[in-house]
Amino acid sequence: MRLCFGVKTQQLIRRVFSHPGRWPAAESRLSCSSTSGDEKPRPSMLRHLTSRIKATGPITVAEYMREALTNPVTGYYVRNNMLGPDGDFITSPEISQIFGEVFSQLQSVVGGASVSLHLVEVSPVLSRLQAQQLTGSHSREADAEDEPVYRHGETAAGLPVSWYRRLEDVPTGFSIFLAHEFFDALPIHKFQRTQRGWREVMVDVDPEKTEQLRFVVAPSPTLASSTLVQADERRPHVEVCAEGGVLVQQLARRIEADGGAALIADYGHDGTKTDTFRGFKGHRLHDVLSFPGSADLTADVDFSFLRRVAGEGVACLGPITQRTFLKNMGIDSRMQVLLRSCSDESTRQQLIDSYDVLTNAAKMGERFLFFGLLHHGRLAPPPQPQGPKLEIRKRKPAPPPVAGFTELSFS
Repeated sequence: MRLCFGVKTQQLIRRVFSHPGRWPAAESRLSCSSTSGDEKPRPSMLRHLTSRIKATGPITVAEYMREALTNPVTGYYVRNNMLGPDGDFITSPEISQIFGEVFSQLQSVVGGASVSLHLVEVSPVLSRLQAQQLTGSHSREADAEDEPVYRHGETAAGLPVSWYRRLEDVPTGFSIFLAHEFFDALPIHKFQRTQRGWREVMVDVDPEKTEQLRFVVAPSPTLASSTLVQADERRPHVEVCAEGGVLVQQLARRIEADGGAALIADYGHDGTKTDTFRGFKGHRLHDVLSFPGSADLTADVDFSFLRRVAGEGVACLGPITQRTFLKNMGIDSRMQVLLRSCSDESTRQQLIDSYDVLTNAAKMGERFLFFGLLHHGRLAPPPQPQGPKLEIRKRKPAPPPVAGFTELSFS
């Protein structure tokens, strides 16, 4: 059995096997005010982008995000100090230990099966942090850069761990996939409804300030605007993550063929929001076009799009709010245990405050969503016996429970 994680936080993995939610989220705009006291900008990334635009014309927002975040030389994810109080954002497992402890129930799902852990991580910084916390000194990098597994390791409990850059490089077989704050960092296309139809939002050089970038609307349809916007779309502005759609289709095909499940947890919506593209730097909103490569870029996940592209080969569950999911997983019971065993008043208050951040509807409770993909066989009714049988009227059996998406009950 394989556990495959696509994450940008190491705390969740460590909590599950021993032990990108950004907080606070804010109203988004195409451009947000830059934070004060910005560190020295990285002119090489800006020069790279402006030179490319001047040579070939405006680029899509997806191309801009991909360069700013994952450029192998100056991309955001190759730099240090992105996570935690000294970085640009924190994630749910770092807000409270309860979040990771709830997910430790994954161990009961796999039972005594032979398990291997596979991590899909594009950031060399985060992969090193994950290796340090998961394996200590028991990991090594691959001999060649082009090997699918670029790092190997083993936990203290003997669990083998492998790091990949792409989902398609992970071996096939029965797998449980967990994507925690993974999809919100994937490149998006932005589209604006105009009197002449849908037009794609592009990134261009400001003609009056040649060292600055600006958003423009394409004068004619692009390939993306002609293929990615649904014919019945009613919103005036739409963001579509085509790369996320491809990943979900890959997950769906693997689950349909080999069994297993996928859980996607991220800031998102069910096809209702419009402009959510924003940047974070030093835990504050940051102009998405200012100093590219120096800030985290993110967009809320459109779960209605993921559900549509997943197809009929798998069962789709949710999205449901983080508040509902964690309560279904027993966070209240775990909270009571922790409070009863804690005598230090400051620690008790910290637990209460972090629980509030995770579950309060005005904070992360309803802004962070959970979405599941499941093999249809997991929800199929039990087979009926063949041959003559006595007909007895019974109540229709309830569907099998699904952890997190079904209310947890105790007998």
